[in-house]
Amino acid sequence: MVDFSLSEEQRMLQEAAREFAAAEVQPHAEKWDRESTFPREAIRKANELGLLTVKIPEEYGGYGMGSFEEVLICEEIGWGDPGFATASGSTMLASYPLITGGTEDQKQRYLSKVADGCIAAYCVTEPGAGSDVQSIRTQAVRDGDDYVVTGSKMWITGAGHADWFFVLAYTDREAGYRGMSGFIVDADSAGVVLGKKEENMGQRCSDTRAVDFNDVRVPAENLIGGEENGGWMNAMRAFDLSRPTISAHAVGNARGAMEEALRYANERSTFGKPIYRHQAISFMIADMATKIEAARLLTWCAAKKADAGERNTLEAAHAKRFSADMAMEVTTDAVQVFGGYGYSEEYPVARRMRGAKVVQIFEGSSQIQRMIIGRELLRGM
Repeated sequence: MVDFSLSEEQRMLQEAAREFAAAEVQPHAEKWDRESTFPREAIRKANELGLLTVKIPEEYGGYGMGSFEEVLICEEIGWGDPGFATASGSTMLASYPLITGGTEDQKQRYLSKVADGCIAAYCVTEPGAGSDVQSIRTQAVRDGDDYVVTGSKMWITGAGHADWFFVLAYTDREAGYRGMSGFIVDADSAGVVLGKKEENMGQRCSDTRAVDFNDVRVPAENLIGGEENGGWMNAMRAFDLSRPTISAHAVGNARGAMEEALRYANERSTFGKPIYRHQAISFMIADMATKIEAARLLTWCAAKKADAGERNTLEAAHAKRFSADMAMEVTTDAVQVFGGYGYSEEYPVARRMRGAKVVQIFEGSSQIQRMIIGRELLRGM
């Protein structure tokens, strides 16, 4: 029989993350969203508690835990607020390519900085290349002991506060996706230009903007892995690690919306009884609970397979696709339970619904996840 019970250490980690989200995130989330404020101080506190760097190996200042422990934390962070979840999670997304493919020197120099609280951003998407990563135009040309990086990135989470960037660029355009390389680019490098903060529909506390690289000189020692043309596969491996965490964020956000809907439905009365006692509402909330449970189990499965050292591309795609779509459905239904109040900003379900939408788009849209699932099913025949 499959055992889904948590160890004592895992429960303590989960509870610590929940307590942090309740004390440091939920009381401020509405203000952060309304004022589009980047929650840097709360991110710092989360980092000091070790909640954001559990996946970084111990020799670089992290806790050396697995993806499973990471998704336990991420669900609680998403329960706190979806915008904060994205803002606080961008650094690990940029760090995964170093964890999976960086040299020892790169890990020592940059993962140690992450463990100490620095912020990083993952620069892959471009104005004309979102889901179609092969269409990126950014290039890196070797010039002596440096590479000269030129190109523009778009929708980069955390860019305005990042200390360094993971940048995917072509080093051999003729080779197609096999000619891409990953680079670590310090944010204070000459030629790095930040665009304005985007005014997004949701997750407004998460700093998202364009980043231009205008003939930026990057030391050759910052070529991830030390060899050219391994960037594509390393970036894809990073997605296999990040998609379970994004799935967990979605699960947490949906859980928060369901809990808020349940409380409201038990307090609000119509026709002489709480609306939860009307079957139309109780069944809606029951369906929310089932969808959340299913998404959580898919997420745990993807994380467990990663921790076993196995390729988890299919499981990560299942989790990301289902969790993202589930969160949109659950938060929308939560708004419906609140009725007119849900459509206003008086209650947090509106913010949760706005925050849920982008998860169907970033880090591989729900349509891209379906393409991956279809491809992986054929691969397994």
